[in-house]
Amino acid sequence: MSSTDSLTSSPVATNAHGLDATTHANIHDKLARALGIKTAQVNAFVKLYDEGATVPFIARYRKEKTQNLDDTQLRALEKSLNYERDMASRRLKITELLRAQDNLTDELQTRIDNASSKLELEDIYLPYRPRRRSPAAKARAAGLDKAAQALLTQELTPTEALADYQAPTSITDDSGNEIEVDFSDFDKQLAGVQAIIVDEWTQALDLLDNLRNGFAKTASIVSAVASDDKREVGEKFKDYFEHSEALARLPNHRLLAMLRGRQENVLGLKIEGEDAPFVEKIISHFNVDSTAPSERREFLIEAANSLWKDKWRPHIEHRLLTEKRLTAEADAIDVFANNLQHLLMSAPAGRKVILGVDPGIRHGVKMAIIDAQGHVMLDNDGKAVVATVYPFAPDNKMAEAKAVIDELLSTYKVDLVAIGNGTASRETDAMIKEILATNDTLKAKAVIVNESGASVYSASELASDELADLDVSVRGAVSIARRLQDPLSELVKVDPKAIGVGQYQHDVNQNQLADSLDKVTQDSVNAVGVDVNTASPAILAHIAGLNRNVAQQIVTYRKEHGAFASREALKEVPRLGVKTFEQAAGFLRVHGGDNPLDATGVHPESYELVNSLLAHTNKELSEIIGNDGLLNSIDTSAIAANDDNISVKAILEELAKPARDPRPEFKTANFRDDVNSIKDLSEGMVLEGVVTNVTAFGCFVDVGVHQDGLVHISQMANDFVADPMNRVKPGDIISVRVISIDEPRGRIGFSMKPETSKPEGRVQSAAAAKEKATTSTDKPKFTSDKRQANEDKRSAPRSKRSDKDRKTSNPQNRSAKPKAEAPSKIGTLGALLQEAGITKKK
Repeated sequence: MSSTDSLTSSPVATNAHGLDATTHANIHDKLARALGIKTAQVNAFVKLYDEGATVPFIARYRKEKTQNLDDTQLRALEKSLNYERDMASRRLKITELLRAQDNLTDELQTRIDNASSKLELEDIYLPYRPRRRSPAAKARAAGLDKAAQALLTQELTPTEALADYQAPTSITDDSGNEIEVDFSDFDKQLAGVQAIIVDEWTQALDLLDNLRNGFAKTASIVSAVASDDKREVGEKFKDYFEHSEALARLPNHRLLAMLRGRQENVLGLKIEGEDAPFVEKIISHFNVDSTAPSERREFLIEAANSLWKDKWRPHIEHRLLTEKRLTAEADAIDVFANNLQHLLMSAPAGRKVILGVDPGIRHGVKMAIIDAQGHVMLDNDGKAVVATVYPFAPDNKMAEAKAVIDELLSTYKVDLVAIGNGTASRETDAMIKEILATNDTLKAKAVIVNESGASVYSASELASDELADLDVSVRGAVSIARRLQDPLSELVKVDPKAIGVGQYQHDVNQNQLADSLDKVTQDSVNAVGVDVNTASPAILAHIAGLNRNVAQQIVTYRKEHGAFASREALKEVPRLGVKTFEQAAGFLRVHGGDNPLDATGVHPESYELVNSLLAHTNKELSEIIGNDGLLNSIDTSAIAANDDNISVKAILEELAKPARDPRPEFKTANFRDDVNSIKDLSEGMVLEGVVTNVTAFGCFVDVGVHQDGLVHISQMANDFVADPMNRVKPGDIISVRVISIDEPRGRIGFSMKPETSKPEGRVQSAAAAKEKATTSTDKPKFTSDKRQANEDKRSAPRSKRSDKDRKTSNPQNRSAKPKAEAPSKIGTLGALLQEAGITKKK
């Protein structure tokens, strides 16, 4: 056994920032205030984290240390800790650079200390960043600084300031390298002087802050089609072909849609805003208007214009857009992570015999049966129980298909039929229900299963290893069956981005997205725990402390030596060191092994404490495990924990619910038999469906018609909905009412509101609904009812409004707040979905 610890990445490295104890203490105090916890809790977490403990381990087995911080709090703490440490390191570096340049002042140090983001830190350092080839640096190297200072401090004309200037024959930078630049004529000398003055003015950071804040309040983002030939290929972005709205109120998902359009060369984006007020502020700040003579004043006014238009405005536009983009990306990543968590934690059907069905038309309906342990069943000849039937056109072998399926269901006593929700899903569902209705001896129940990513798994290396003897086309049926049996164990085998619950997942920082999704998966897997004797390498890799290599080592060892008889036997696995065992053991279950505690969530480090408990009560483990009443009656006052890591109370909780599964009870939606396609829908129809995806502007629901419909955030409830995630989760079974159908474009609008709550005046003509569909925009999350009520008015596209109208609509130019309006009916949702950049098809 190797003693090498196999943790995927030790957080100890994050402590190597060169930060002193005071800085660390300040960070801990700041995090405690920001997260609303005690500094002692932060200190305890950081100590464990820096020693290599994982978040799931700390949350489950070090509650006493952190005073019961849960995994959500710990993840937030972990993220904030790493960010603040990076910030502190950068602060230290920038301080050292400014000190070396002899530019560090008390004011700058205060700014550096108070900076709240990495962007702000870089802004502080930007005016002092060495630029040997900048116009100002070249002008200084050419000796023009004296003339620049004269114009800033003395009453003389530019001509007088340059009267004694002699351009050097050769110019070198501060490194002694020759610079190719020509300051031989007067105009070039003036340009050099202006560059020096502008460069010096850029150090007025208070002024820059003031201008940036003012510009941010009034600026608009404008999008336009890149060229006429992009109109057809970029049709999904048509709502942005002529679009303008306030940058400050731009919803996250709309910004990501615009950026995607720009990335695909369909849209051009620009920031619109005034110049004159900000140039005036620069002139006022540097007292340019009071300078004399007039030639000097005009020259400095020109420099003020250059500072704004050439330096600060482009920089401010970039920073504002970058800040908005980073916020939008973080929001999209959070949406994806939340959706993934709820999908992974979907209710498992459990140990059932399941027929997995991958529907198809031309290539047939693929089927495979798995047993209660998730293994592909074998017939009497040792061959996998798989089949392909062709009930639909062009073969139309319906009778033959029914006979084959009936025989499979009867012979192998199938409990559930898992039907993928892809092409021919409802037709296949109807066929199987006919078989079940015809044969009373069959007890199986048909369930529609989301098959997103099943084809990705089928062609993966993992599938080739797990199902080497099966054709790629049949592996999807196995995956669909396993998804119903245990969603968590199967979905971890697929790249989360292929599962279909993300929002603009390809437009965000991929490293941050991958890190976030990996942590969500890790937390979900560890919350449930895994059977070490049946788990795949894919799910084992997400257990606290393990990585892919160690997970594969466990499976390889299991194949060579047989099932693990105990957790202790895991120590024989190569590369599974002491630290790794500590982190992972509590989440790995051994059912039917040597020690019943190995099948529970009790950590091996606490087995001695359990033995003390048994000795104190004179009971056998079998008598107390799972016995709530007996456990609650035990007097634990005389029993002390073996250390301060875990309490007796926590042990009793684990024993009361051994290997508890936090996932909900399994249940399925009942799709209407008479509703199989969008053609079967009608407005006002009430249906039961499954939530498949939740976004910032609503949720998508599958009602069994091959096309998910949208419940817009405004249709989720009668009261204010700040975040759709607060109302529904992926996998939820809900009742919806059809409020709009756009069959040509495959779009369906649903409402979760009771029909009786529909206010007067909401009935629209078809023409009015169509017109509204061209201007509707997705509604972002807000913090008050009034803001959501006003969103239709404020976020409407401004593509054909005059400059005067835009100025009038600016919040700074309005003396009265707009009156709250009742949200309008959504209509066809065409513009809504296109604007969001989402077409949810199956």
